[in-house]
Amino acid sequence: MAVTANWSGQGMRDVASGTISLNSNTFGAMLMTGYAFNQDTHHFRSDVTGEVATGTGYTYGGATLTGATITYDATSNEVRWDFADPSWPTSSFSASQMMVYKRRGGTSSADELVMYIEFGGTQTVTSGTFTYQVPATGAGVITVS
Repeated sequence: MAVTANWSGQGMRDVASGTISLNSNTFGAMLMTGYAFNQDTHHFRSDVTGEVATGTGYTYGGATLTGATITYDATSNEVRWDFADPSWPTSSFSASQMMVYKRRGGTSSADELVMYIEFGGTQTVTSGTFTYQVPATGAGVITVS
């Protein structure tokens, strides 16, 4: 199953305007099942539905991302945003999507969406660690020309 990552349209506008800094803000990663992402209109975490239930290794709002970096690859003309692989240890749940958002520490209506990742099918963990492995080229790529 192919994993696909898409930037949030509203989130990229926030990055371009300086509301979101990909290398200095705190970001979260939440897991969902059955969510229908709308790249144009979904702007805040409160717009997201189908979050994995709290318990069995998952907590509402997901995990805090660490190690965010931005690099430029001159050969491919790509700006790459990367972060450490988020994981949920001692877990038992299923998820088919992940949303990356700016974690402000308040209500879900204030947390801006940045990136949506579709796993290509439902992934299940039973009494183990659920990990999203960030691609070697980074979590998100912008090609410039």
